[in-house]
Amino acid sequence: MKINELKKGSPIFSLEIFPPKKSSSIDTVYETLDELSGVSPDFISVTFGAGGSVNNSTSIKIASDIKTKYGIESVAHMPCIYLTKSDAAKMLDELKANGIENILALRGDLNPDIPPVNEFSHASDLVRFISVYGGFNVIGACYPETHLEAASPADDIKNLKYKVDCGCNELISQLFFDNNYFYSFLEKCDIAGINVPVEAGIMPVTNKKQIERMTKMCGASLPNKFKRVLDRYEFNDEALRDAGIAYAIDQITDLIANGVSGIHLYTMNNPYVAKRIYDAVKNIIKA
Repeated sequence: MKINELKKGSPIFSLEIFPPKKSSSIDTVYETLDELSGVSPDFISVTFGAGGSVNNSTSIKIASDIKTKYGIESVAHMPCIYLTKSDAAKMLDELKANGIENILALRGDLNPDIPPVNEFSHASDLVRFISVYGGFNVIGACYPETHLEAASPADDIKNLKYKVDCGCNELISQLFFDNNYFYSFLEKCDIAGINVPVEAGIMPVTNKKQIERMTKMCGASLPNKFKRVLDRYEFNDEALRDAGIAYAIDQITDLIANGVSGIHLYTMNNPYVAKRIYDAVKNIIKA
C-alpha cells in the first residue's frame, strides 16, 4: 500500500532503521525488527548504503521483508547523487519486483572520496524521474532549520516547493529539538503553497558525541535546556538515555497536541528506546 493512502484522521507514527554494516550479520536487523514489530508502526523506512551502489540489495531485501514477513508497510530510501539514470531505472525495477511502493527520494550525502555522477544533481531531479516512471508514492525530505547548502531560508522553501511540484506526495523532516522551528517551518510551507503532509522527524538522544555529530551534519540547533541535559548526564549512559527518551516524549506530545501530520522516529536501530517512547505516546497518537 502507498503511504499516502494510509489511515486518515489520526497522526502517522513511523520508524527508520538502517541496514547492518558489512562487518555485521544481517540477522542483527531482523532481531531489531522482531522487537520493533510490537510497536505497530504505520510504516518503517530503510536507509540505503553510502556510496550509491545500485547493488545494495540488502536494503531492498530488508524493505521487502518488512512487508512480507512483518506485515508492516515499508519505505525504501533512494539517494541519487551517485546514480546514473540507467542505474536508477534498474533500482526502480528491482523495488517494483519486490513489492515496494514507497520511496524516500534523496540527493544523498556527498562522499569526498567518490566523485558524484551528476545525472541527478538534486533530489527534485529524482522525484521527477520516479514520477515519470510511475507506480510509486514519492516522499521527500525537508529541513525545519534550513538545508545547510541553501542560499537562504526563503530559497530553501522555494526549492522545497519545486520538489513537491515535481511529484512528492508527502515530506519527512530532518531531526530537530525545538518544536518552534518546526511550527515556523509549517507556516512558511503553508504560505508557499506546500500543501502535502509533513511528518516530524524525532531522534531520541542516547549519546552526546553522536548527536553533536548529527546536528553538525544537518544543521539542527540544540536548545539551551537540551544542552543542559547533555552536559549533566554526559558520563552517565543510563541517565542520558532516560533523559533523551523523556525529551523526545515531551516533543512528540507537544507536536501531536498541535495537530502534526505524523511522527517519524529515527530509531538508530535501538528497539528499547523506540518501544519506551511508543508506549508513552501511543494513547495520545490514537486519541
